[in-house]
Amino acid sequence: MTAGTPTGVDSGPGTDVIDGTTEARRSARTGLAGLAGAAANGLFGFLLAIVITRGYGPVGSGAFFAAIGVVTVTAAICTLGAETGLIWMLPRRRTGRSGDAARVLPVAFLPPLVTAVVVSLVGVFAADVLASRLLDGPGADGTSLIATSFAAVPLVVAMTLLLAVLRCVRPIRAYIGVQSVLLPVTRPVLVGAAALAAGGVLVGVTGWLVPVAFAVVACLALVVGPLGVGRGAVLRPDRADWSTFWRFALPRAASAAIDASVLWVGVLLTSVLAGQADAGVFGAVGRYILAGQLAMQGLRVAVSPQLSRLLGRGERVAAAAVHRQMSTWVLVLSWPIYLLLAVFGLAFLQLFGPNFTAGSTAMTVLAVAMLVNTGVGNVQSLLLMGGRSAMHLAATVAGLLVTVSLGLWLIPGHGVTGAAVAWAAGIATENLIAFGCARAVIGQPLVDAVLLRAAATISAGVGIAALAGVLTAGRGVAGLLVALCVLAAGCVGLLTVPRVRGRLRVTMSQFRRAQTAAPVAADAAATSTKDR
Repeated sequence: MTAGTPTGVDSGPGTDVIDGTTEARRSARTGLAGLAGAAANGLFGFLLAIVITRGYGPVGSGAFFAAIGVVTVTAAICTLGAETGLIWMLPRRRTGRSGDAARVLPVAFLPPLVTAVVVSLVGVFAADVLASRLLDGPGADGTSLIATSFAAVPLVVAMTLLLAVLRCVRPIRAYIGVQSVLLPVTRPVLVGAAALAAGGVLVGVTGWLVPVAFAVVACLALVVGPLGVGRGAVLRPDRADWSTFWRFALPRAASAAIDASVLWVGVLLTSVLAGQADAGVFGAVGRYILAGQLAMQGLRVAVSPQLSRLLGRGERVAAAAVHRQMSTWVLVLSWPIYLLLAVFGLAFLQLFGPNFTAGSTAMTVLAVAMLVNTGVGNVQSLLLMGGRSAMHLAATVAGLLVTVSLGLWLIPGHGVTGAAVAWAAGIATENLIAFGCARAVIGQPLVDAVLLRAAATISAGVGIAALAGVLTAGRGVAGLLVALCVLAAGCVGLLTVPRVRGRLRVTMSQFRRAQTAAPVAADAAATSTKDR
């Protein structure tokens, strides 16, 4: 369907193919930028995990991760889904001094910030009670740690909303500069300085929080101009703006909280049911698991505004084409990581120290579950950018119920491994339900032969390399190095195959020809904010 075709009217099949191809090419350069940001985020996030685990040990890192969990979970709840609402609505609005995009700001910011301030005050006053439940031996330091975490919630909420605005009104490189460079680079520096100075967990967590203030200032400076704030743009919203925005955002509020806090729910459950040391090990395992997902997150951030524009116009064929291309990229970039984590979890955890190797079985369980997560692609984005936040909520609630119910049953007796099994079951449940819903809503195939061939090729190639490593040197660091050498040799060998070189040339040509993502100021056909 072309941009000028009315919603709901099918255009010819040739137009659908051309339009889908065009949109897939348009997403290529933006997706590449998102991947670059994800790589930077992953590198410095891994460095931060090493700093925390090496600097504070299992017990101290357990308290550190519990504090991060409090901030992350609470901020995700208080944001009320407004960040996704902004990414959904702003691409369908006009920016600049004469546009209507700025009218969304009071609608999106006021309820979450008021909620965050209220919850923050309650959390600070209840810090002593909460610390006694979340930490092994809280004392005055534990109370201060929890109070500091709650005090930072309004600032984290403001940063989350401003980053969503930044992604929609500036080129993606501005978003990457803040989210994937400023935050992840400064955090290990400040936390590492605190650990070297023997400042304790409270000082370290403060170092983790300080970059949030830097990010807020940077975002404000970057979004004011494009929105026309202070240059004549109208900030007073219409009544319809409130109803349209929150009709979408409120169902997303619960699912956003679940999405952002799924790891930290496991950390907090493990801390309460098994102790701080086990929580520290589980948090370290989770850092690897989430690091492998950064490619998916980078691509999701990159193409979500484009999917909102396409689905807002009813161009489902083109949206499905973009999704299939991004899913293939995610699989190619993520499956090798998770397959290696599944086999060589012991080796990866040895980098954190000998006390963390108890989580190797948990690493294997979660890595296998993440093959499902990355294999179905960003189906959650298809649901959300298509206005189906209620369906997304149903999938995430189902996943959370499975995670928590199994966690309450398994963690007391099995510790870190029980927490991993519970989370893995929740991951599989959520993603399979979301995939089924997205397929029904889009009405187009979400998996193609290219994706299936990529899955089979990667599984075979990494499987052979991993087997070689295990048979020659075991599942430790030596075995991992052997597997990586075999993989590297295999990749070099593939580059000698003419067909592979041809595919690489086509891909690089696509990057060069791809245009930047569509402007945020959509044309008249895309300005409707009604749920589709």
